[in-house]
Amino acid sequence: MPNRFQDENKILSDFYGEVWVKCPQCNKKAIATADYDKKEARLYCESCGYNKQTSTETSVFGIKGNWEMAAHGYFNAKLWLQYSFKNDVFYAYNNEHLHYLEQYIAAGLREHKNRKGFTLLEKLPKFYHEAKNRGALLRIIQKLKVK
Repeated sequence: MPNRFQDENKILSDFYGEVWVKCPQCNKKAIATADYDKKEARLYCESCGYNKQTSTETSVFGIKGNWEMAAHGYFNAKLWLQYSFKNDVFYAYNNEHLHYLEQYIAAGLREHKNRKGFTLLEKLPKFYHEAKNRGALLRIIQKLKVK
């Protein structure tokens, strides 16, 4: 029986609230969080104590507002969970996102039911979906898990 994946209809924004990033001070793992109700974002590093807080108010295409975007975007921080793959980059925002992608990539049978618009999986670059890349992508995921 092939490994089965049932799409949970998640969208990328489901993973925006907590993003693992490279600390701008020590380059170790830090966490960027966004509290959209309080309209604030924070980047904190347990290794060196770096701590920065900012408003979620930002300007996108010249329009100012409290935009809900991935938490690292408020700090222009680099993603912790990213790895070069051919001419592209495999990435995840946090452990939950990485696990979701791993389940999808590892599955021999992928089921999509009750869609309500485009899911995160449908918007992934083609290389995530191709069976020929499965082994290489799963090895990348393993490397990212222990990073």
